[in-house]
Amino acid sequence: MIEKDFVTEGLKRTRIDEYLEKELERAGYGGMEVQITPLGTMVVVFAERPGMVIGRGGKNVRAITSTLKNDFGLDNPQIEVKQVDVPELNPKIMAYKIVNMLQRGMHFRRVAYSTIRRIMGAGAQGVEITISGKIRGSRSAVAKFVEGYIKKCGEPSVRFVEEGFATVKLKPGVLGIYVRIMPPGAVLPDTVEILPPKMEIIEDNEVVETEVLEVVDEEVIINEDDQDLEELEIIEEEIDIEDLEEIAAEESAEESEDNGEE
Repeated sequence: MIEKDFVTEGLKRTRIDEYLEKELERAGYGGMEVQITPLGTMVVVFAERPGMVIGRGGKNVRAITSTLKNDFGLDNPQIEVKQVDVPELNPKIMAYKIVNMLQRGMHFRRVAYSTIRRIMGAGAQGVEITISGKIRGSRSAVAKFVEGYIKKCGEPSVRFVEEGFATVKLKPGVLGIYVRIMPPGAVLPDTVEILPPKMEIIEDNEVVETEVLEVVDEEVIINEDDQDLEELEIIEEEIDIEDLEEIAAEESAEESEDNGEE
């Protein structure tokens, strides 16, 4: 019985998600969450444009609430609308943006690369876009575009990677768009953090003070004396041999005059 209820509940949530996806496509639907509370069922709707979800005077919200209660059997449904802060990091929203660009006749490669630039520019660690269907001709094909780092398998791929799917109907046929995003705040289990070294001051076998040492890049520091030496070396290199001979002759002449005066 428990397994049957689990499957039934999952199927109901999938149907609700498909219904909201169809009704709120123009509002930038970004997913939903269903929370069971003592007062009823709370449905949290994420959207890029919350105003279009609410409607004028709350008309759309009342209509959706009535549908969820009558058609889907939710107990006292209450809808809460939340705005998506960064739409570029929401895979559902980006999948529908790809759909809109493909419907306008843009080439699938151009659409994929421009979308990847937007997602990575928003700070994502990695992104994968898969477009499948009749994209090149009469035969179906799959085009996959990947940038950055994204987990493919294991528990981190379930916890951290967010997924979105959408379909678009074109003249050649139906295309499927699958978007996977690795958000910027995901900390993987194999992440290594290098801490700065510490220096402990010990007195009487007790740690008195701990200081964090700052690692400074090595730079060549030239003292004023060293600068003077370098200038002298440069001056000596610039003096010609003939000049040295003239200087030596002048010094000898001055010495002979001094000896004569004495």
